[in-house]
Amino acid sequence: MAYFDSASSAPLHPVAHQALQAALDEGWADPARLYREGRRARLLLDAAREAAAEAVGCRPDELVFTPSGTYAVHAAMAGSLAGRRRVGDHVVVSAVEHSSVLHAGHTRVGGRDGAAVTEVPVDRTGAVSPKTYAAALRADTALACLQSANHEVGTVQPVAAVAEACRAAGVPLLVDAAQSLGWGPVDGAWSLLTASAHKWGGPAGVGLLAVRKGVRFAPQGPLDERESGRVPGFENLPAIVAAAASLRAVRDEAEDEAARLRVLVDRIRARVPELVPDVEVVGDPVRRLPHLVTFSCLYVDGETLLHELDRADFSVSSGSSCTSSTLTPSHVLRAMGVLSEGNVRVSLPSGTAEAEVDRFLEVLPGLVAGVRERLGAPAAPAGGGAAPEVAGSLVVNALGKLCPVPVIELAKVIGDVPVGGTVTVLSDDEAARLDIPAWCQMRGHEYGGRDGTAFLVRRLV
Repeated sequence: MAYFDSASSAPLHPVAHQALQAALDEGWADPARLYREGRRARLLLDAAREAAAEAVGCRPDELVFTPSGTYAVHAAMAGSLAGRRRVGDHVVVSAVEHSSVLHAGHTRVGGRDGAAVTEVPVDRTGAVSPKTYAAALRADTALACLQSANHEVGTVQPVAAVAEACRAAGVPLLVDAAQSLGWGPVDGAWSLLTASAHKWGGPAGVGLLAVRKGVRFAPQGPLDERESGRVPGFENLPAIVAAAASLRAVRDEAEDEAARLRVLVDRIRARVPELVPDVEVVGDPVRRLPHLVTFSCLYVDGETLLHELDRADFSVSSGSSCTSSTLTPSHVLRAMGVLSEGNVRVSLPSGTAEAEVDRFLEVLPGLVAGVRERLGAPAAPAGGGAAPEVAGSLVVNALGKLCPVPVIELAKVIGDVPVGGTVTVLSDDEAARLDIPAWCQMRGHEYGGRDGTAFLVRRLV
């Protein structure tokens, strides 16, 4: 089985396994106690904190361990907003932040009178513009948030430039570094940083929260004397030791492994559009994580494709609406304005063999073709033929039909109207807002906009 979903959770690093086992034997006592076993546990905890702080690029007394990356995000936002409540309660985020950031922002701020969360838009690669981000900062902005790299498409954000704009405005910047910390430190004068150990091959259940000295921060909720008063409860010391040990190990390997995986990902980025018709590779082709690539396939049900890949012994993930319980496209793909149909995210773990990538490229075309055939997708690009002698407009009723059926129905009839003619697609599927305009761009037709559930398409070729 080829596991290609390390962006969700990386396999446990061998160093983490060894450190976890050793810490279970040596680090079971209370590190707050003064007897021998407690002192031994304290030494392990202090060593883990120093190692993690070195990797993050902060002081050991600026870093605490949390029960998860999500907990770290929520604690960071709650403490920052409470510490700066006299300034205001306005929060700025990018539109492609992890859901933990967006949920925390809208829950803590969006429901209050006069409060607001501003989502900064991104370009088609998924990156924010530092100038646009800076323009969103206000006098009452209490906190700004920006991920270091996107978890779905791998695009690296301009953190250093945004951090400088925030510094000039006197606004602390919280960086979610969950996807990138294993590859290197985050550049720029950030104020707070969060991460999650299972993203770099550490055990699940360990997060990091770094708060720079001088940042106004007021921990919320019932607390105790542990972890600088910011995280209550007994520390999971064996997992913390394993997390810190594996972080140091993956960082020691990062430069060589990043170069090796980047070659494999470049091969996927180049070969998939050559092998599979009607594919859009999304995300920045250069400023990206070395191990992650995302592409979307026209006329493909994402859930079905993932099941087919699973049967072929490949574990991948997707941002397609068809794989979501909400039946709406991923907020990342929606913010980028890219195709969401048949979306596949491949994120290679360290040690991925070249032969596994070659096998993936070998089986993918047949699986996509099989899914398209079962859905009745057109076998070749529509349009481009002689103008038929028919009416200049058609209406396709795809109400009640989910992705990718509305686009398939559009593709089937676009050749039945003359060049300059129109097709109106009736669809109440949320994914149609992305996929019909994306289809027009890929096919060279004009998207005329949407009126309720009616999408207008004009044939140009």
